[in-house]
Amino acid sequence: MSNEKTSDVIELRRKKLADLKDENVNPFPNDIRIEHTVKDIQNVIDSAPDTLKEEGPFFTVAGRMMAVNRFGKSSFIRFRDRTGQLQAYLRKDLVGNEAYALFKKTDVGDHVSLSGAMFQTKTGEWTLLANKFNLVCKSIRPLPEKFHGLKDPEKRYRQRYIDLIMNADVRDIFKKRSMIVQSVRNFLLNMDYLEVETPMMHPIPGGAEATPFVTHHNALGMDLFLRIAPELYLKRLVVGGFERVFEVNRNFRNEGVSTNHNPEFTMIEFYQSYATFEDLMNLTETMFADVAREVTGSATITYQGETIDFGSKWKRITLLSALTEIGGIDEEILNDRKKLIEFAATRGVTLTKTGRIGKIITKLFDALVEPKLVQPTFITGYPVEVSPLSRRSDKNPELTDRFELFIAGKEIANGFSELNDPFDQNERFEQQVSDRDAGDDEAHFMDKDYIRALEFGMPPTAGEGIGIDRLVMLLTDSASIREVILFPHMKSSEKDQ
Repeated sequence: MSNEKTSDVIELRRKKLADLKDENVNPFPNDIRIEHTVKDIQNVIDSAPDTLKEEGPFFTVAGRMMAVNRFGKSSFIRFRDRTGQLQAYLRKDLVGNEAYALFKKTDVGDHVSLSGAMFQTKTGEWTLLANKFNLVCKSIRPLPEKFHGLKDPEKRYRQRYIDLIMNADVRDIFKKRSMIVQSVRNFLLNMDYLEVETPMMHPIPGGAEATPFVTHHNALGMDLFLRIAPELYLKRLVVGGFERVFEVNRNFRNEGVSTNHNPEFTMIEFYQSYATFEDLMNLTETMFADVAREVTGSATITYQGETIDFGSKWKRITLLSALTEIGGIDEEILNDRKKLIEFAATRGVTLTKTGRIGKIITKLFDALVEPKLVQPTFITGYPVEVSPLSRRSDKNPELTDRFELFIAGKEIANGFSELNDPFDQNERFEQQVSDRDAGDDEAHFMDKDYIRALEFGMPPTAGEGIGIDRLVMLLTDSASIREVILFPHMKSSEKDQ
């Protein structure tokens, strides 16, 4: 619909609104009460259609009018509530002259309420025969044209409310998102985990390598950071005696936006005492298969044309083996920083952090291996220098008991056996501070209170964080993270003003 035509429609609807007010008709009443939903009616149709007759039972429903077909003294409309869509038939002689005159001033997009019995049309469609009609809310702006809908991604994300009105598949994504979060929550609750809430404003950012957003608290006279992860607070709770704890959390990282990144995102983090990273890998396999079955009906899904099986045993491979077997890097140069930098240049991989070999290795992995990991794959054996909160491996103290989970070329989860040695943790923090002083803005800060907490003793513990947004992408076959976040962050537009 052109801007000029839209303006004409808006002006006409404003005129109708003014006329209604002049006639003492409230276009935004607040005394509407409904007794049924479309689903309630559909349940009766499915279970006891013989009970539905024109003389009753009667139903009172409300919803947004999505289509109208007027014939003078009678009209068909389609309206939709949160549970579904239904056809209604209005006759002037049944609803009365006044109500029918009001109906004639309504438009597609208006919210209406109706009462009546059910009948079947000549085509067999169950239809509400209205004997009462009310305007619930007058819409001023027209909906997009029915057959074109709302397709422009830019407008869909900026004006999600229109997207949800017009696109049933979008509504389904966010219904599934809610199911996914609830399913993961129930999985952990059933394993005797305790759900908690930890601060979202931190005096010291920690728990991940990321650039934080900074804010200022006037009364306290101090800067605070929107959390980049809840990890250090959750582990303080483990020290306090909560041996199994989790949080569905919002994190904020001052980074770029892409199909896989949004500066505000959702994760679930959980910690289990007397468990190892291997225990959590087993738990994750079971969790994902259970959630997939609950949300999609099967442990096997299709994502962007690829069949992904959550039900089979997942592949496990070390980081160094993945670099050689999948990334094509000669094993002989994996400990040679200079040769790795030269190799990266031949593959067009840009390295911004070349001071430490662990950073180079993980960057090469991100570029050469991660996109190829389609089936669920655990990568283990990360270097200590890129895992400042992870427990050292007993087999090789240069590596950690850590895994990252990759599916469909995306990192989905990160977990490890937690470092609970306060002296080792203090040394790791000091190294991170040195890295920060050397120009690494994403390195960890020193957190002395967390060290103090560890000095009181944290039992052997394993923890994991799962990216909810990316999990939702997988289970809804969505190519972009913006498709699964209701209001994704976007660059401001003049149209938003």
